Amino acid sequence: MFLGGRGLRKLLAFAIGIGAGAMGGAYAQVAVVPRPLPTAVEVARTTPTLRVDSHLVLVPVSVCDPQNRPVTGLEKEHFKIFDDKVEQTITQFAMEDEPVAVGLVFDISGSMGDKLRLSRMAASKFFDTANPEDEFFLVEFNDQPRIVVPLTRDFEEIQNELTFSQSKGRTALLDAIFLALHELKRSSKNRKALLIISDGGDNASRYTELEIRNAVRESDVLIYAMGVYESEGARGRTPEEAAGPGLLSELAEQTGGRHYPVNAAEMPDIAAKIGIELRNRYVLGYSPTDKQRDGRYHHVLIKLVPPKGLPVLKAYWRLGYYAPSD
Repeated sequence: MFLGGRGLRKLLAFAIGIGAGAMGGAYAQVAVVPRPLPTAVEVARTTPTLRVDSHLVLVPVSVCDPQNRPVTGLEKEHFKIFDDKVEQTITQFAMEDEPVAVGLVFDISGSMGDKLRLSRMAASKFFDTANPEDEFFLVEFNDQPRIVVPLTRDFEEIQNELTFSQSKGRTALLDAIFLALHELKRSSKNRKALLIISDGGDNASRYTELEIRNAVRESDVLIYAMGVYESEGARGRTPEEAAGPGLLSELAEQTGGRHYPVNAAEMPDIAAKIGIELRNRYVLGYSPTDKQRDGRYHHVLIKLVPPKGLPVLKAYWRLGYYAPSD
């Protein structure tokens, strides 16, 4: 999210604009008629020359309509951005359409049981949205996490491995997230994300919730979570399972991702929506008016000013960043 001049030039070398046809019939975008966005080359040419002591904050933002469908075609004037409650001038604006590295964090603990079949189907639906240059890897976890498939462009290898997954053991969810964050560092992609498929509840991890929250906050990784939970009144529901939804919601929302509590039958459709949303994100760039290089955490707020005639829209973005320190 925080880049100097070289990183900015690399990140801004992406295709601008995504047509309605890419969304697919079931997830058609809200109709917005924008002025033509600049090409990737034009964006790069208008990038200001940054001084060594200056910095640029890049904020990926997804926008959805009331049916959770991504909304494309918005322009810079439809957004306002605030850094620690101070409104900033948006100097860079584009639509992301570049390859992404995604880690699938897949729960195979004993409580998953009959949910595994639909969990595999959900993963398959997510991979249907993949681009040829995307990278993926698979972390499975029960008593402990394991990297079953390292970074690869061959998502079919991951699907083949999921076929043989068996449900057993306890749940080391936090350890699995930490391992996946570490594996993502091996990727050279600018855009990185985790997709967690789990029924919640950690009872076997060595890492604490606080450690994982801090690791997530310091990373530049989007987290999407699909939680398959027992009902609140279910017999035998443990305190860990009861805390699972809150934990996944907090982690996902902190990064600008989403947490979807779903029943097993909804998982494939939700996975497809996540894949589409991940690949339909705006990037807002600004140079903060607060130039202090003190390493302090800054809170970011996005407000939408949508065109007239659209339904109520919802924006999702990373909630903050750490300023550089000398």
